[in-house]
Amino acid sequence: MTASIARVFAARAGARLPRAVPAFAASRRFISIKPMYTAEVTATGGRNGHAVSSDNVLDVGLTFPKSLGGPGLPGKTNPEQLFAAGYAACFQGAMGLAAKGLKVDLPESNTVTAAVHIGQHPEGGFGLGVELRVSVPGVDKATVQKVVDEAHGICPYSRATRGNVEVKLVVV
Repeated sequence: MTASIARVFAARAGARLPRAVPAFAASRRFISIKPMYTAEVTATGGRNGHAVSSDNVLDVGLTFPKSLGGPGLPGKTNPEQLFAAGYAACFQGAMGLAAKGLKVDLPESNTVTAAVHIGQHPEGGFGLGVELRVSVPGVDKATVQKVVDEAHGICPYSRATRGNVEVKLVVV
């Protein structure tokens, strides 16, 4: 059935078919946010391949970790390390916003370390687990915990993982 015939049938049924849009734009129409920035990375070769960002700033070789049966080639990274780096950095930024709202001064020496675990999921296949270890020297743990809890509600990575990935928050 041609697109014009499909539109006639849809109109008779009281429905509207969307106009044809480029494939890339079509994939974006389901985003529930108003994008302020879009990062785009293309991977080739899977876990033993290569990933490069559209602006060529990120250009990394990938290797399957030895603990998962892969070669674990030196000088190459894996998706879990990349996810850990992104989550740790994003969460630290969210902590800054949370601290500002709570009127807490965070020292520049604060750190967030993300440990991303991959393993067998109880329902089959594989799953991820994340532990975020937060260190804020010179600030009491109760105050840091308030900042961390608030940041967990702000951070886009925390929102994306909520209900899908177990995330453990640890103030050290």
